[in-house]
Amino acid sequence: MEVEPSITGGEPAGVHRFAQHTLSLRKKHFVPRDDNGGHTLKHFLLASFLAGAIALPAAAADYSIMAPAAPGGGWDQTARTMQNVLQQEKISNRVQVMNVPGAGGTIGIAQFASQQKGNPNALLVGGYVMVGAILTNKSPVTLKDVTPIARLTGEYEVIVVPSSSDIKSIGDLVAKLKADPGSVSWGGGSAGGTDHIGAGLIAKAAGVDPTKINYIAFSGGGEALAAILGSQVTAGISSYGEFESQIKAGSLRLLAISSAEKIDGIDAPTLKESGLDVVLQNWRMVAAAPGITEEQKKAIATDIEKLAKSGKWQENLKTKGWMDTYLSGAAFDEQLAKDIASTETILKEIGLVK
Repeated sequence: MEVEPSITGGEPAGVHRFAQHTLSLRKKHFVPRDDNGGHTLKHFLLASFLAGAIALPAAAADYSIMAPAAPGGGWDQTARTMQNVLQQEKISNRVQVMNVPGAGGTIGIAQFASQQKGNPNALLVGGYVMVGAILTNKSPVTLKDVTPIARLTGEYEVIVVPSSSDIKSIGDLVAKLKADPGSVSWGGGSAGGTDHIGAGLIAKAAGVDPTKINYIAFSGGGEALAAILGSQVTAGISSYGEFESQIKAGSLRLLAISSAEKIDGIDAPTLKESGLDVVLQNWRMVAAAPGITEEQKKAIATDIEKLAKSGKWQENLKTKGWMDTYLSGAAFDEQLAKDIASTETILKEIGLVK
């Protein structure tokens, strides 16, 4: 709390007015006297001021959230949904979002780790895509160089084609893939990310060499969507939420989803029931800057927990088709380590990491 300066250059005006007000109450209220019979006004004022300060609520933190991808994709959507909900729920007074696209988030995380060290107001959105990109790009900066806070959401992958495509089913797509793997171009997110992994796993499950797939990586969901709608690629693969509007509008045809079982409200067969033994979920997380204190980490984790459990956040999960996979603390740290290890194994199997 800033104190208004005195016009005369002496004590702050706020304290001066407070003293005048206290003196005016002397006839009505008892003020303690010292041993010499004088009022201990200084002590009374100090005690009252401190009591008032202690009673003030802690100020809400202002946050800056980095989405390490171009606008329009899952990380950008997650960051902007966090921005809205943190402010709507009054968890934070002011939240800004910045986009730093490139290389599956590895450019963003490198910038975040170097520029935001020790900053308790900086947050980074990441997830499964970043795990794969760090491995495939051999990034010197990894998730160990930031402070993971919590996993927030999960989404299954879907495969789509433009509505004008002659491919009517996932079976048609697989037939083309088997006939000539290179002739089927897949449009999706960053190299080594969930979309790339999904295309590789589909090829492998279909008996096609996954190292032969023709995968075209885009730095943001908006760019990938434009390429798919423009028939610049054969098929698109990404999280359902990134294609939902176009699927419902009829401009994209939904071929299959990567869940273990059919999802209510999504009219598509699973890859498993289509004869492809593939189940894959993309998840997203939030991390804080490196070099923060345990107290700062705890405060951030508390704010993120409030976010994840808020009514506004839950509403957004439903409207966007995101699954609530909230996990924090030691349990998240343990799961993250397992996910990194399993992702490395998958990337080696499909030839993206040696």
